[in-house]
Amino acid sequence: MDFVELEAVEGLRWSWNSWPASKSEATALIIPLSIMCTPLMQASELPVLPYDPLEPISSFVLWYCPKANMGSTINSNPTWGNGLSSSSNSLSSVISSSSLVSSFSSSSVLGGGGGDSRGIGPAFVFVVDMCSSEEELQALKNDLLLVLEQLPENALVGLITFDSMVYVYDLGYSECSRMVLFHGEREVSSDQARRFLSISHNPQLQLGKIPIVPKQGFLLPISDCEFNITTAVEDIHSTRKHVSGSRPLRATGAAISAALALLESCLINTGSRIMVFTSGPATVGPGVVVDSNFGQPIRTHQDINNGQAPHHDKSCSFYKQVSKRLSKASVVLDLFACSLDQVGAAELREAVEQSGGFMLLAESFESGQLRKCLRHIFKRDDEGYLNMNFDATIEIVATKDVKICGALGPCVSLRKTNSLVSVAEIGEGGTCMWKLNTLTDKTCIAFIFQVNDEQKVQPGSAFFIQFITRYRQGNMGFRKRVTTAARRWVGNHSSEITAGFDQEAAASVMARLAILRAQTCYARDVIRWLDDTLVCFASKFGDYVQEDPSSFRLSSNFSLYPQFMFHLRRSQFIDVFNTTPDETAFFRLMLNREGVVGSLIMIQPTLFQYSFDGPPVPVLLDVRSICPDVILLFDSYFHVVIHYGSKIAHWRKLGYDKNPNHDNFRKLLQTVEHDAEQLVADRSPVPKLIRCDQHSSQARFLLAKLNPSVTQNSTYTEGSDIIFTDDLSLQVFLDHLQVLAVQG
Repeated sequence: MDFVELEAVEGLRWSWNSWPASKSEATALIIPLSIMCTPLMQASELPVLPYDPLEPISSFVLWYCPKANMGSTINSNPTWGNGLSSSSNSLSSVISSSSLVSSFSSSSVLGGGGGDSRGIGPAFVFVVDMCSSEEELQALKNDLLLVLEQLPENALVGLITFDSMVYVYDLGYSECSRMVLFHGEREVSSDQARRFLSISHNPQLQLGKIPIVPKQGFLLPISDCEFNITTAVEDIHSTRKHVSGSRPLRATGAAISAALALLESCLINTGSRIMVFTSGPATVGPGVVVDSNFGQPIRTHQDINNGQAPHHDKSCSFYKQVSKRLSKASVVLDLFACSLDQVGAAELREAVEQSGGFMLLAESFESGQLRKCLRHIFKRDDEGYLNMNFDATIEIVATKDVKICGALGPCVSLRKTNSLVSVAEIGEGGTCMWKLNTLTDKTCIAFIFQVNDEQKVQPGSAFFIQFITRYRQGNMGFRKRVTTAARRWVGNHSSEITAGFDQEAAASVMARLAILRAQTCYARDVIRWLDDTLVCFASKFGDYVQEDPSSFRLSSNFSLYPQFMFHLRRSQFIDVFNTTPDETAFFRLMLNREGVVGSLIMIQPTLFQYSFDGPPVPVLLDVRSICPDVILLFDSYFHVVIHYGSKIAHWRKLGYDKNPNHDNFRKLLQTVEHDAEQLVADRSPVPKLIRCDQHSSQARFLLAKLNPSVTQNSTYTEGSDIIFTDDLSLQVFLDHLQVLAVQG
């Protein structure tokens, strides 16, 4: 079964495409029943209706199979059936008994009203750190001015700057620059902001109504304040004072609180973003990361684990409350951190992740990464509206024998319960509906399920799961997308279970579960859990003679899963050694929202070899793949590395690529450069592009991810690279796995 082609139709990747008919049998599968759902995945033939799609009434929906789908045998006559009611019909009359896991039907439909271009658009509050250097601020201001030029006329804008104080700009006052100051050591509530900014009370917005902004000058359509906000941005200057042994006084938390209070006062559920641009950690007020005294070092993972990070827990608690406010008001929080130091992304992670916000960690505003990211965020659709979606919900309706445990990803549980909701909660659980402040066509949520064990399910019958996604587009119009998919219940030990296992989707789900566990457990405990789970999995699905490791075999549907786990357990998501808390927060945030393909690149990076022998070919992620006369293109999602073998690097330094007699060499260099640029261009945040020669210091970005099949303890092979590590190689890891698996 081609799971990638199926995902293009459904927007879904199932860890198991056929489900056991009882809870005990499902639990014995080790890998949970789960679906990686990309609700807005682009589909070429998705019908768009001028009205809302039909929804199930009392858990009832009609499914329609007009023709054979994905190799299943279906009657040529169109058939309607009851899919989600308690008396769901058997598909035996529709699907041939000879069909295996490829027997299912799926459909997706899009509908809803359009937006009103005469109304207001989404709101953007730009929060700028004035403690940045003058050079950094100038680069940032240039990027912000470009954003302002590209905004549609009905977009609302606000501007807040901060140092030890918070400055909220009155963009409606044209006589001079006017702003309201808030103390940097205090959190600003919605009521306080409304009172201090003299904003009249705005009643709760009704769904489908054009939002009305109270009369005030702090959040205005760009068409009404373009000159004032442009002038205000141009006039921002650094207030940083160089005091020996002291960090700048930076009230990041208070500034975010003020921006949120402003939006709470003016808009409710209309699509808003708070975009924070900072170059250092908060040192005063709520959300403080570190003291201003340089004698107090910024926290490390070890400090957090040992309880020696005095501000961490309190700041996390503050941003947890901010996250709840963001969700209630449907506001997105974006963090653009450009600094060589940490800025507190670890403390901010929950607020950014659960609001669906964007996070960028870069070294400098002058690097160009920020401009590329902003260009990506503010893309327009074919009609000229911002390609953004806001205020979304995802609801699941399913056959009554399916139980919903929870969701993992950038969403919040709405605690809407019914008979489908399991008492066992995983991630954001206890609900059949989730809130997303924003989502894109790449946003992916992992949903975890159980089987209802109250009554026996008939193997061979179908079950249905429907995803109902409601969201507001960039034109402020509402859309609803309904995707309905069906699979079959199967008996225990059925070959359909094996045939329907998607090892790539399973690895992605297990990675998210490992991250969830890592929030409350030490890395070694998470690794032990992954190892124990893998041993049980291999013992159940491997073919072997008891107590004979040499006889152990895994079928092709399972063979790649152990190496996915090998790379996951030594990845930066689990092993946080040599990474900062901010970096770990960023890595985990990105994994928790990426689809299966992107997640796998993060877990097990890709490696391509370029040589004179022909087109580029994929090679093993192993130190033995390094050769003097080849170029390697490495992609770990966060880094793209062009690694030149020692001979290639020597020829390049001699300038052979500029010699007409060595045209093939020039084309080889150009090909790998072009492919690397394509990888960088198609991804956001933009990965760091690294060019390095064999044996150079920058080659560590590649070596750190390669399988250490040759180490300082190995028999030396002339010309081969060596990885200095005590980590297990993949082969040793698999050997140990076989020994443990056959003992079951």
